[in-house]
Amino acid sequence: MPVYSPTLQATHRVAGLLAASWGIGGVVLVLVDAATRLSKYMFEALNYEWSMLHWALFLANTAFMAYSEGYRGFQKSFAPRTVERALSLRSGVGWVNGLLAPFYCVGYFGAGKRTAKVVWIGTALIVGAVVLIRQVPQPWRGIIDAGVVIGLSWGIVSMCLITVAAIISGRSPTPVPAQSE
Repeated sequence: MPVYSPTLQATHRVAGLLAASWGIGGVVLVLVDAATRLSKYMFEALNYEWSMLHWALFLANTAFMAYSEGYRGFQKSFAPRTVERALSLRSGVGWVNGLLAPFYCVGYFGAGKRTAKVVWIGTALIVGAVVLIRQVPQPWRGIIDAGVVIGLSWGIVSMCLITVAAIISGRSPTPVPAQSE
């Protein structure tokens, strides 16, 4: 059984904290970048003449996306799972998991079968939606993107709050998922 010196233990602890920070920070940066880029189209849509139909769809879409993407998708599922996986990096981080921490935290690798399947299929669906929505003319694209920006913003805030709450409380945001799920 190897004997670890206090210096080596401290080095592992620092590496784990850096990996966890990089994991959460990297995911949040991707979300902020997406919300920032899409908000350009959202604001551009305001330069067009809007009918009552435009306003009705704008309100319905933003409410729907706030609930489905923001609350149900991010706050109740994605953010707690991502924070949980990031915090798991604190206790023992391999160099691959540390280097690729944002991808690990999202669940692209090192996750159970179900989680990995959901992440990969979800990513493919998002890419497909992006390709399709790019073809939609203004102001409709801006109306669609407004809902996405609301959902992403909710996700960013919930991820940050869940991270802070987990750090302060010392408790996991969700039960630790089994690796073989």
